[in-house]
Parts: sequence; C-alpha cells; structure tokens
Amino acid sequence: MSSLSTSSFRVLEALKSSFLQIWPRVQDHGTFSIGAILGLVALYAARYLASPYRKLPPGPRGCPILGNLLEMGAGQWLKFSEWHEKYGDLIYLNAAGQPIVIINSQEVAVALLNRRSAIYSDRPHNVVAGDIMTGGLLFAFSHYGDTWRRMRKAANDGFSKSSAKEFYETQITEAVLQASDLLVGPAQWDSHFRRAAASTTLSVLYGYPTLKSEQDHIVVAFNDFAERLFKAAAIGSYLVHFLPWLRHLPSSLAKWRRDAEAWYKQDTAMFEGLIHMVEANVAKGGNHQSAAATLIREVEKNKLSSIERAWFGGTMYTGAVDTTSATMSWWTLAMIAYPEIQARAHAELDAVVGRARLPTLADYPHLPYIRAMVKEVLRWRPVGPLGVPHRSTEDNWYEGKFIPKGTFCIPNIWHMNRDPEIFGKNTEHFDPGRYLDAGEDLASGVSDIKDQGHFSYGFGRRLCVGRHMANNSLFINIAVILWASKFGRKQSDATGQLLPLDLDGWVDVGQAVRPVPFESEISPRFPEAPVMLAQERELRGL
Repeated sequence: MSSLSTSSFRVLEALKSSFLQIWPRVQDHGTFSIGAILGLVALYAARYLASPYRKLPPGPRGCPILGNLLEMGAGQWLKFSEWHEKYGDLIYLNAAGQPIVIINSQEVAVALLNRRSAIYSDRPHNVVAGDIMTGGLLFAFSHYGDTWRRMRKAANDGFSKSSAKEFYETQITEAVLQASDLLVGPAQWDSHFRRAAASTTLSVLYGYPTLKSEQDHIVVAFNDFAERLFKAAAIGSYLVHFLPWLRHLPSSLAKWRRDAEAWYKQDTAMFEGLIHMVEANVAKGGNHQSAAATLIREVEKNKLSSIERAWFGGTMYTGAVDTTSATMSWWTLAMIAYPEIQARAHAELDAVVGRARLPTLADYPHLPYIRAMVKEVLRWRPVGPLGVPHRSTEDNWYEGKFIPKGTFCIPNIWHMNRDPEIFGKNTEHFDPGRYLDAGEDLASGVSDIKDQGHFSYGFGRRLCVGRHMANNSLFINIAVILWASKFGRKQSDATGQLLPLDLDGWVDVGQAVRPVPFESEISPRFPEAPVMLAQERELRGL
C-alpha cells in the first residue's frame, strides 16, 4: 500500500468511526450537531493535510499487515535496481510496520549517510545477533553510542592507511604461500583463497602463526561463529524480529534465547583466550606485532575493557575473511572471462617487476593497472551488494520527502556501482581501464569516492575500517599470483568444449555473495616461477 493510500485509509476509518458515534446525537440536536460534524471533519482534514506521512518517498504497494516483507527475498539488490526505474533514487518500503528506505544513488547516499551522519549512523536493533549473541560488543552491529565510538576509534587508529604498513610483511608472506599453493594444487584454488584470507586476518589480529589449511581448528571455530552470527542477523530469522515483546521471555521459555546466551559464553571464551595469549606475550616484553598487542599497549588511549578488546577481534574477523576470499573468487572469474585484461596486467608486471624477482608492496605506486584491477573487482562484483542498514535517529526530510525516525536506510551498492554517469556506459563489464587517464596512470574520480573508486566500502561513520588493509591484501595477492600464473577456462574432458561461464550467477552465503562454483586452469606463466616461489617460501620459513 502506498504512503498516500495508507494515510487516506486511516483518515477515512477515523471519520467513519467518529461519525457512527455521534450520529444518534445528530438526529436529536439538528443544526448544532451538523456544525459539530463539520468541525470534526475540518479537524481531521487539517491533521491529514499536515501529516508528514503524506510525503513519504514513493514505493511499491504492499499487502495488508506484512507490507512489502514478502518482496524482500533473495537477490534484493536486483529487485531494488528494477524499482529504481519506476520509483527513483529513494524508495519507501514497509516491512510488517518497519519503515525502510532504499537508497539507489550516490547523490542521495552522500547527502544522507555522509553529510547527515549524526542522525544516520545508528544500526537497526537486532535482539539476537546484536544484543544476546554478542552482548552488544560486535561494534559493526552495535548502536551509535559510547561503546561503538571507543571501539570504532581503536579500529580507525589500528588500521589507518599509515598503520596498515606495519602488516606488509604478513601480507606478502601470505601472498607468496597462496601463489605457490595455486600452482601446486590449482583445482583447490577457492580453498587456497579461504586459507590465505583466514591466515592473514588471524596473523594481523593476534600474531597467529601461518595456517597450513582452512580446516585448522581456530579457523573452523571462527567460521562457525561468523556463520551463526550472519544467520541470526538476517531479517526474519527469528520471530522476535517482528514481535519485539518476545524479547522479555525468560530463557526457560525461549530456546532461541538459551541458544544465543550459550553461544555468547562460548564465543567470548574463544576471543578472551586469544587476547590473553597476546597479553601474556606483551607482559613478558615480547616484540609482538598485532592489532591486539597495540590495543593492549595503548589501553590508556583507547579505554577499552578486557572484554571489549576480546570482541574487537571478532568484529574484525567477520568483516575481513569471507569478503576477501569472495572478492578473489570474483577476480579469478574475471581473469578467465577477460583474457585480454589478464594479458595487459601481465605486460605491466613484466615491464615494472620483470621475472628476476617477485612483486612487493614497494611496487604499488608503479603498477597502476593492478591497482585499477583491485578497484574494478570491488566495483564490478561487490560481495556486499546491499550495504549494512543504517538507522535514522530523528525525523528527517530530503528534497520534500519525509524519512521517519527509526527508518532502516539501505544503500543499494550494486546499483550505485553501475551508474553510467560515474563509471561509463560499459558498467556490466570488468574493465580496469576505466580508472586510468590518458597517461595510463590512475585518474581522479568522483570527489566523494576519490580514494576508492567505488561504493563497496560503505558510507559515513560506518565506512569499512579495514579498507586500507583490504586494498593492500588484494593488491599484493593479485600482483604475486599474476606474476607467477596464468588463468584459462577449464575444458570438458568428454567433448573438448569450453565449459560455460556464468558471470551473472551468484551464491549468497550470508557473509558475502560469491560466484556460482566454476573450474579454472591455472599454470605457471614461465618455467622459473614455481622455483622462485619455492625459494621465497624457504626464506620466509614456510
């Protein structure tokens, strides 16, 4: 039901109810009663005309009670992009009484989420995932308050552009191991990406030793936590999302509460065990380099409690591992689908790095096409096509449209990343060249996304705090892998025909959207590459 028809219906129902109540008096008191009725009608009409709810943004008609809830299924970003053609940049939905606006343009997203961030930085209330399972300590989901500010500031300090340089060696080590593994076991390429992402993240967070397998017990435990978390956070996963009074049920009457409380104890014990390991090392005067060690050494600065430091790692892990490995999977698909782009990247690596040494992060300024490739894969296939919802904390207006307090504001990253006014007409294609100027260097972009070149890291005060780490990891991973390898399409053993590639298919695993499973041929680009990788592994003690 549209906003106008909803308001009109409410007014008519109120008038009908009032009329039925006073009609008997009208029959008895004649002219006086008619005047009273006219006054009542005028009062309701004035209230109706003054109601801000008549000015809600446009949106699709929903069904009674549930509103648009049934339309918010899988692949919502595609549906929201279709609706853009009819309803515009700002779309209003009603999900069982919960107001939602979909933001379909960079202009609106910047105006609201960036420039009015003081009232658009809260998160929707999530009883299970946000309150009970994580104790309100997973700051990516937490409300806009003191705990969030302190944890967010610690993350900004620990993973700033300059601070990220402290982890270069870790990222290079993992890139070398990953590239070597791909040549030894190319059929397991996706598993190698998952292992590398988990190993890099745990090393950066805790100084954890390099992992040999994605089945390492610590990875299994962290991934189990992440899977439970994102399932619990999904809209509709628990009835309490729609019936908030259920939150008051005691554990003895609510299995969902018992489970969530048990998980909180279990996960807290895991995170505290890791942070205590780092604390012991720091206390002994060890030169332990990790984000956790920095939190401990700078406790007077960040003011984080022991349990907040423990849950800091949980937040950063869930935001890093699946997103990085999924992005590498989309990049692999692009390398197979666009061999001419792969060849251009190979040519840049040969010209800048040569074949006598491996790339390093010191090559970053001199490899603009590889850097553009990182930007492009994040634009072309954002692993989070819809940004995590923001929540308005005040009634607000935008260009004559009313956004009520408590509205969930969801940026449609997928649609924004395909805006032809910003990215050109070929936005459906993987083309790193869109980021280069005539001199083959990185061109300046839209002022609001100048540093990133896409919208995949979000907006405002909820902008991804790990973006600098992610950019560095993706750059060195791609540079080392392409320096050593070439990618091709897998052929069918039976017919010799090339297997089809599904560039538009996707699998939503909760934490990130991944491509439909596919096979790839990965082989050494030149004979010395495997030997040089093996030598580098030995030097690094891998």
